[in-house]
Amino acid sequence: MNWERIEGNWKQLKGQAKEQWGKLTDDQLTEIAGKREQLAGKIQESYGITKEEAEKQLDAWQKSRKDDRPAL
Repeated sequence: MNWERIEGNWKQLKGQAKEQWGKLTDDQLTEIAGKREQLAGKIQESYGITKEEAEKQLDAWQKSRKDDRPAL
């Protein structure tokens, strides 16, 4: 799923993000509103990891989200 779709469906996906990064609060996830850079920053800050590691985790999480578009 591309990030634009994640951002557009953030209300549905933020629960999955909470499962992945349990240290993030509901308020933080609501404030992030699906913005990738903000989410990466909060992950980095909450887990004490590098920006590169946060981006790596985000890439893996993004790839694991199923793209629900019908196949042509």
